[in-house]
Amino acid sequence: MNDNCLLESLTRYLGQTVTIFTTSGGCSGNGFTGVLASVNDSYVKLITNIGAAPSCPLGSSCSGYGYNYGQNYGCGYNWLGSVTEIPICRIASFTHNAI
Repeated sequence: MNDNCLLESLTRYLGQTVTIFTTSGGCSGNGFTGVLASVNDSYVKLITNIGAAPSCPLGSSCSGYGYNYGQNYGCGYNWLGSVTEIPICRIASFTHNAI
C-alpha cells in the first residue's frame, strides 16, 4: 500500500478510536491505541490519554473551603493527558472498528 492510500484510509477514521502498529521494536511495536485526531503527509496524531476536566472551572475560586489539596483532585492538580505523534513512514498497519 502506498502512502497516499494509507493516508486516505486513515483520514476516514478521524475522531474514532484506532490502534496503530509501528515498525519499531519494544513497547512501541505493540501499537498505540487512541482517538485519531489528525492526519497529514508526515505524521498522525492520536489522543492516547484524555486529560481531566478543570478542577476549578470558575477561575481562582479554589482558595478556600471544601477542597482536599493533598489528593489526586482539587485545585492545583490537573491531568494534562497525552498525545502520540507517529511518523507515516513508521506505520506498519492500523486497526479500526468495522462501522
